[in-house]
Amino acid sequence: MKKGIRSANRWRGEKGFGIRAGDKEVTSSLPRMSSASSWTRALTQISPYTFAAIGIAISIGVSVLGAACVIFCEAVAIYGVIVAIILQTKLESVSSSQIYAPESLRAGYAIFASGIIVGFANLVCGLCVGIIGSSCALSDAQNSTLFVKILVIEIFGSALGLFGVIVGIIMSAQATWPAGTG
Repeated sequence: MKKGIRSANRWRGEKGFGIRAGDKEVTSSLPRMSSASSWTRALTQISPYTFAAIGIAISIGVSVLGAACVIFCEAVAIYGVIVAIILQTKLESVSSSQIYAPESLRAGYAIFASGIIVGFANLVCGLCVGIIGSSCALSDAQNSTLFVKILVIEIFGSALGLFGVIVGIIMSAQATWPAGTG
């Protein structure tokens, strides 16, 4: 190791982050914060409407992506559109003084999480139905008696999307905005 260069871990101490400059240690005057507090601060500074809009977009976008696997999955895209409409009706205007109120943040996070749950559940549902549909076609070509049996398995795979929709609707019921509208 060259003279004057030491590992970064050695210079991290109680004083802050240190940098070796010549023979002196230069430290930052900023207080050290844990990563949890900075994430918490970042999540509470973002508008709840932003989280709600992202959740609605993910609900539609990822569901349509899951539906792209095979023609059997058109219902998966419809699930995403239905939930996006439900989530959009949950949006309410809030006065600027209450936009960062805990109830507003909770509503924004609930809509965001609902959109993510529905979107990714429908993505997995689309992949499942696509893979099973491909297997159904291959097995039907070899043995026609397997078609109905594998079609029943495909119905179980499409139930994953319905479970995601049900969970998303239950989660969106938690999105209540503050009473004082602006």
